[in-house]
This record gives sequence, structure tokens and C-alpha cells, in this order.
Amino acid sequence: MARRPILVFDSGIGGLTVLREIRQVLPDRRLVYVADDAGFPYGDWDEDRLRDRLITLMGRLLSDHTPEIVVIACNTAATLALADLRAAYPTACFVGTVPAIKPAAERSRSRLVSVLATPATVRRDYTRQLIATFAAHCEINLVGSRQLARLAEAHVQDNADDDAAIRAEIAPCFVEKAGQRTDIVVLACTHYPFLAGVFERLAPWPVQWLDPAPAIARHVLSVSTVALGPAEPAAVTGEGTDPVALFTSRRPNPAQRRLMEQFGLRVAVPGPD
Repeated sequence: MARRPILVFDSGIGGLTVLREIRQVLPDRRLVYVADDAGFPYGDWDEDRLRDRLITLMGRLLSDHTPEIVVIACNTAATLALADLRAAYPTACFVGTVPAIKPAAERSRSRLVSVLATPATVRRDYTRQLIATFAAHCEINLVGSRQLARLAEAHVQDNADDDAAIRAEIAPCFVEKAGQRTDIVVLACTHYPFLAGVFERLAPWPVQWLDPAPAIARHVLSVSTVALGPAEPAAVTGEGTDPVALFTSRRPNPAQRRLMEQFGLRVAVPGPD
């Protein structure tokens, strides 16, 4: 028998950027992707209500899929509720997605680093603790975007890019100070890497757009290897064993279905209750 699946969870399609990297390092593992599109976007939620939603929804997902590892591929959810999820489900293995502030601070030459995130991630104490712990020698510019997650969803679903809106959202990331310029922008929302090419085209000067997905995938690989040792042969792909995508709304639109198919995922409807 094959191992239990790896479950990748996000508010929408952003977690696919993480799933793509996990597949690179664990090509034989079954993946279950869950898009909480009924709750999207998370940035509009009251924090206590969102925390309760995540804990309740995760309980159903753990029961239904018994995953080996759950990847919270959403900075907003992870910075808010990762500790609560671990406390609620102590036997589950959670891997979170948090702003890549440490590697950005290590790599920056100008010591001017911007963190492009949702407003919810920007205001988290967790984010500020990362800055205090790993980036005290840098000037960290926190930029909370209310629109980019939606714009990324539209971009991936083949809608025309709104260059003016995207340019306005990323403009605060670019800082000039004492003859130095921002040289790294941390993409602290898993939706944003889908727009990386657009960001590069619209940026006032070249910067490194730091996508944490490869590092997350490497961590998933190490957790999987440490936890269970060498992988067993994968089961023959078929109903119930093939990679699937679930939508909490139970109503994925045609563009969402096509996207999941492009990532090799079978859309399973209905999704979780």
C-alpha cells in the first residue's frame, strides 16, 4: 500500500504554487488539494471567526483523508492559526507557510527588504516576531495588499491583467534610501508567484521576488523522510487514489476546473461539508 496522502490547503488557488514544488521533490506521492473558496478571501474575515472556521474545517479534512502531512499553503491562515491547529490536532503533522523574512534578510545587499502580503499577514504578531528575530539588521517594509490575491485568481483564470491596479499594489514595495534601493521583495502570499512575471514587467527596477514554495517543499520532503523513512511504492492510480482537488463551495467554475486539470488534479465534487 502507498503512504497516506499529503494534503495541501489554501483559501483559493495560491497553494498550487506550493503543490507544484512538492510534486518536484515527491513525484510519487498522492496529493489532495483543498481550496476553501467558500471562505475566500481570508483577509476580509474577523480573526476569531476565521480561526474557528479553520479548526472546524481541518477536523473534517483530517477525518476524511487521514493525510500524512498537512501543508497550510496560505500565509494568512498559517500566521493566524498554525499553533491552534497543532494544539487541536496534536497527532497531525502540519507544515506552515510563513513569510520568508529570514532568507531575505540573509541575501539582501542593500538591507532594504519589502514583504508583500495580505493586510492580515502584515498585522500579525508572528510576522513582527520573525522580523525581530531574523532581520534586525535590515529595514523591513511591510506592504499589505487588499487586491493582489483577487488579481492573481483572475490572472490564472485567463482574465486580462489589470496592469494599473497591479502596479499600484506593488509600488510601495520599492524604497530608495541613503543611496540604496529595495533589492528583495518577499512574496508572502502563495497567490503572488502566479503574478511574478507581471511584477517583473511592471517593477520600476529589478529586484529578487522571493517565492518560499521551493523551501516549503524541501521541508515537506524532510518531514516525510524523517517521519516514515524511505517511501513505499505508490499505489496504482485510480478512483480514490489519484490526485484530487476539493472546493469547499462545491461549485468550482470552468476556469478553476481547467486549472486543476492543468496541475494534474481531478476535481472531486462535492467537496467537504
